Amino acid sequence: MPRERPRILIVDDDPVTCELLCEVFEREGFAARSEQSGEAALAGLGGDGPNVILSDIRMKTRVDGLALLDHVRRELPSTPVVLMTAFGSIDTAIRAVKEGAFDYVSKPFDLDTMVATVRRALAARSPERAGEGEEEADEPELSPRLVGRTPAMLEIYKLVARVSDSSSAVLVTGESGTGKELIARAVHTHGRRHAAPFVAVNCGALTETLLESELFGHVRGSFTGAVANKKGLFEQAANGTVFLDEISETSPALQVKLLRVLQEREVVPVGGSAPVKVGARVIAASNADLERLCDEGAFRRDLLYRLNVIQIHVPPLRERREDIPLLVAHLLRKHTPEGETPPAVEEDAMSHLVSYSWPGNVRELENVIERAVTLRQGGRVSPEDLPPKVLSGEAAGAEGLPPSDDLAGLFDGLPTIDDIERRYLLHVLDATGGNRKRAAEILGINRRTLYRMAARFRIDLEDRRPAGHT
Repeated sequence: MPRERPRILIVDDDPVTCELLCEVFEREGFAARSEQSGEAALAGLGGDGPNVILSDIRMKTRVDGLALLDHVRRELPSTPVVLMTAFGSIDTAIRAVKEGAFDYVSKPFDLDTMVATVRRALAARSPERAGEGEEEADEPELSPRLVGRTPAMLEIYKLVARVSDSSSAVLVTGESGTGKELIARAVHTHGRRHAAPFVAVNCGALTETLLESELFGHVRGSFTGAVANKKGLFEQAANGTVFLDEISETSPALQVKLLRVLQEREVVPVGGSAPVKVGARVIAASNADLERLCDEGAFRRDLLYRLNVIQIHVPPLRERREDIPLLVAHLLRKHTPEGETPPAVEEDAMSHLVSYSWPGNVRELENVIERAVTLRQGGRVSPEDLPPKVLSGEAAGAEGLPPSDDLAGLFDGLPTIDDIERRYLLHVLDATGGNRKRAAEILGINRRTLYRMAARFRIDLEDRRPAGHT
């Protein structure tokens, strides 16, 4: 007797996406069907329902993807739901994960990755899955805001969602200026500790004595100037979060004391003798390679093991250039005076911003945008409003190095391979009137590859077809 094919329900108000995904999953051995509204999907869940649901989040219907997820996890808790969206944000990702979505992916998606995600969802399917615990009534707000929807950032959002309610230590790594403290605050804000204090200290900004007093507190008379007892940050945080930025800058002696805090959950104030119990969660951050520092004897490996229970790595801005326009828009809103409309950015100026390699990462980008808002001459941000180094691209390039003098300008104006492929694909689609089957034949590829190319180049195949054509 032939094995029954796994059933997948695809829900998206875009018929092109439904057609593409049904075709892909049919070829992968699934029994695929689609609906173009949340209401239609709910109506078809009875009887021989799907083994897995793949749904868009934002749909122009009364029941969106999150509402569909809520119904499924209450009524069909053993059916995994994978959500997809073109509007990735940390708040949506955290709400999706916390409300029981198996995974959360961003459009345009890689089809092979999508199939692998759905297969993982099927493998993890269990009658005991989800359906327990209280639901979040409202989508949580995050301030300050993390911005980005590249795959790397979506993975961070999902990891934040999964660890926020835990008490385990978290180590956030990444270059200076990437937003490590924002990640730490996101973990705190979206977890059970959100109502308790979040206290932060830069371990590299204070001397060893001051840092020890700041963290653990001191008793009166313990050193010159200690005129009264003082609670340290671990006590002030109570059951909240202590964020230790630049943890690599701590001395060996202080590392021993931090290890005791993590192991025993208690601190001894400077000059005191009685330990004080503490309940704060520890999140540390470093832009240095702590493994290398351990090998060099500059950082305790046992402390690294205690801190690195969960690691979140924040990629540099040059590795997520697609997020730069989103970040620019966010920073323009942030730095435009209240009551004024944020200025638009001219295409040439945005091109410079996206091309620059940003050695200072988001912090440097914010500095440049604040400068541009302050100095701009007209209602738009033009290239003249940007610093010379951004215009010259002196830090640009895969290695962060300027081009050699003898090659500079040699290839100016020439299109990239991607440019040529995209132009040719658009030419073929126009020549065929948007007929995808004919376009694939001319290009010598199958329709699945055509859909992948369109997704990679952000070409809406539905827009290429004449009105009324199906």
